[in-house]
Amino acid sequence: MIFQNPAGAPELACDQCGCRWFDRMTNTCYECGAPVTDDNLAEICKALDEFETRRKQNTTGEQR
Repeated sequence: MIFQNPAGAPELACDQCGCRWFDRMTNTCYECGAPVTDDNLAEICKALDEFETRRKQNTTGEQR
């Protein structure tokens, strides 16, 4: 699950419990132990790329 933090950046949350904390050594949720899937990783990478594109456009004054 992807949500936006107060600054507008995307963050990954656990699909099972909504927790935002993950053990990077095991790729599991700290709260419930659910695995971070390849689909989760692809989703957050896409969201981060889109956020970076928007951030750069806003920084340079470009319009969409």
